[in-house]
Amino acid sequence: MSLQVEKLENNMAKLTIEVSAQELEKAIEKVFQKQKKNISVPGFRKGKVPRQMVEKMYGKEVFYEDAANELIPAAYEKAYDECEEEIVSSPKIAIVQLESGKPFIFTAEVALKPEVELGAYKGVKVDKVEVTVTDEEVDAEVEKERERNARSISVTDRAVKDGDQTVIDFEGFKDGVAFEGGKGENYPLTIGSGQFIPGFEDQLIGKNIGEDVEVNVTFPENYQAEELAGQPAVFKVVVKEIKEKQLPELDDEFAAEVSEFDTLDEYKADVKANLISKREKDVRNAKEDAVIQAIIDDAKMNIPETMIETKQRQMVDEFAQRLQSQGLSMEQYFQFTGLTTAKMMEQVKPNAENQIKSRLVLEAVVKAENLVATEEDFDAEVAKMAEAYQMEADKVKEMLGEAGKTQIMEDLAVAKAVDFVVDNAKEVKPRAKKAKAEEE
Repeated sequence: MSLQVEKLENNMAKLTIEVSAQELEKAIEKVFQKQKKNISVPGFRKGKVPRQMVEKMYGKEVFYEDAANELIPAAYEKAYDECEEEIVSSPKIAIVQLESGKPFIFTAEVALKPEVELGAYKGVKVDKVEVTVTDEEVDAEVEKERERNARSISVTDRAVKDGDQTVIDFEGFKDGVAFEGGKGENYPLTIGSGQFIPGFEDQLIGKNIGEDVEVNVTFPENYQAEELAGQPAVFKVVVKEIKEKQLPELDDEFAAEVSEFDTLDEYKADVKANLISKREKDVRNAKEDAVIQAIIDDAKMNIPETMIETKQRQMVDEFAQRLQSQGLSMEQYFQFTGLTTAKMMEQVKPNAENQIKSRLVLEAVVKAENLVATEEDFDAEVAKMAEAYQMEADKVKEMLGEAGKTQIMEDLAVAKAVDFVVDNAKEVKPRAKKAKAEEE
């Protein structure tokens, strides 16, 4: 295999990859051997027809496309490894020459990692944010814990009220005709949850167990079933069960049940400490985002569109994998949301572009400040991974291999760059910053 690299405009390059005629012949023969059992030619038993006969009947190029598909992945991977430029996108493949007896030539158009011209990255000014937690916020958090520990008590001596947990049977009708998907039995519904169409739950308030109820609603204009969108409908509903939440008393006993503390005061103090810790992390993350964005805004870089497209596809693929882990396919997700792959790609584009810019400027800071990850840093990261996956550290290292280690070391160096630019940022009070802007 031979490789030629031609740099194009806008950080693009064209790789011209040549595979020998002998390798092409091997690929054609391999494709023929795979396919011959399915080829029928009069006068020959299935799977026994000679290749020359097939090529005579259907043309010598009959196996070319599959042979090219057989060769391209390995040839491109080898070219990728040999190329001294840093490729940052999927390739766009084009066939240049594909003919038996001649070298197979194809091109791969790729994006190259852009050069970054850093502006200011030390002493970036960001708003100073004071971390405070009020008693009201602590009480709200404690109240959430009470809600989580509430008991459900069956009610039979009163009608439905807001907040009740009910069990209902229902069936929906449009113009007097039941519609598909509008029927449910023994359906759990918390009144006020907003789970059903607006107005549905409110009309159950005041109704008793066993009472037949007609609920009149109008479907939202953007409802997923087009035949029902914006249309009026009537639901026949029967309330079968009513349950109300019973909150535990807010006392020392409650504190002892939900925490490691003996008194309510101790429990509240711990809740406050946790809220402060979380808020400090949130402030730190917001500061990171603000500093990195300021560095991006002051930097110069020319990002190839194909680099962004590759990142978009990666983000969509990762989302699909997360859905799959939850037992949901992308087809089902698109059906529920009305999205398409193209629409989703467009939605994630701004985030994809910003992630690329963030990584590029941070890598530039790594280079400018000569930041490196040490073996101790790597071992500490492996230890975290080993604990998370409940594996031996040596086994994690073995699974990572050299390529995995290189990627982690790069990520750790970028993390050092984040710490560097944030620690070197200057916090200013919002008013002082505004006043200075007005002076300028």
